[in-house]
Amino acid sequence: MKRPINLILTVLLALGLGFGIYVSVRGQLLASRIVTVHGVIGSEKEAFFRDPDVTAALLKHQLKVEFLKAGSREIATRDLSGTDFVFPAGVPASDAVRRRVKAQQVYDVFYTPVVVASFAPVLRVLEQNALATAHGSYGTLDLPALLKVMEAGTRWNALKGAAAYPSSRSVLVTTTDVRTSNSAAMYLGLVSNLLNGNTVAQASDLPALMPRVSPLFLRQGYQESSSAGPFEDYQALGAGKTPLVNIYESQFIEAARDHALPDGAVLLYPQPGIVTKHVLVPLTPAGSRLGEALTTDPDLQRLAARAGYRTRDAALFQKQANAAGLTVPGTIIDTVDLPSQEVLEAMISTIQNQYPK
Repeated sequence: MKRPINLILTVLLALGLGFGIYVSVRGQLLASRIVTVHGVIGSEKEAFFRDPDVTAALLKHQLKVEFLKAGSREIATRDLSGTDFVFPAGVPASDAVRRRVKAQQVYDVFYTPVVVASFAPVLRVLEQNALATAHGSYGTLDLPALLKVMEAGTRWNALKGAAAYPSSRSVLVTTTDVRTSNSAAMYLGLVSNLLNGNTVAQASDLPALMPRVSPLFLRQGYQESSSAGPFEDYQALGAGKTPLVNIYESQFIEAARDHALPDGAVLLYPQPGIVTKHVLVPLTPAGSRLGEALTTDPDLQRLAARAGYRTRDAALFQKQANAAGLTVPGTIIDTVDLPSQEVLEAMISTIQNQYPK
């Protein structure tokens, strides 16, 4: 009786050992096929690529992403040796890289409006001065009217209803450093259009236009080099530091999902506004594989929407925003066009030349 039992145990042991060897060898073979893709990304996408669910979804494509962060405009000019892809925010930066590396194809992965993060007391002051309108969980910002207040050098405590926010700070929208960051460049494109009579700025407009535009940046004082910095100040320091901060919509939605918004946080949509595309530029075949996966894999597109980015599936984005406890506009209709890359760079250079050397 013992011999059959021993034989069965021996067979089971051999099968278990064989299965263990199979699993180990299969794991090694799969690991050997995984391609590590090296890139440079805008800081606003760090959380997306660090998301364990994104990592797992990319592994299904045998891809592992390693990255460095940089301001989107800095990405356009930095040394890209050993880099498989770049993923800045904004078409100007991605186009500059595309032309430099002569990329045959780029990938429009997702997009996000440029918005203004604020606080409920600040919104109340803005409403009393006909500068904003609340729409439940978000508001719209009358940017042409606000620009007149900012150009006049008005301080918050001089506005009607200032008791809700009695700050002596000048009314300004806080941005990143326009010399390095795309979000500030988008804001520059937006305000230049409005101050130019709702017309896309041309080179011939700059002599008259820039004396009005430059102070909106120079009067801010120190500015962070990438979009993560001002939003972190907004989260940590509150309205005393940043009553109005220019950010990407995705940053606000992601923070709401993670329960990381400060008390009284309010999302304001400038009217008119501007939308930023996030375009991946591949430099190698591995970079192209990543771009293909990010744009075609439904799971990765869902994870992008969960991170606050708008994709081709508007309903999916709304579902993810609602899951984060937010109601946001479905479609951003009232938008302006950017000036040409050459004119935008000329405006940035004008501002740069006015900074202390």
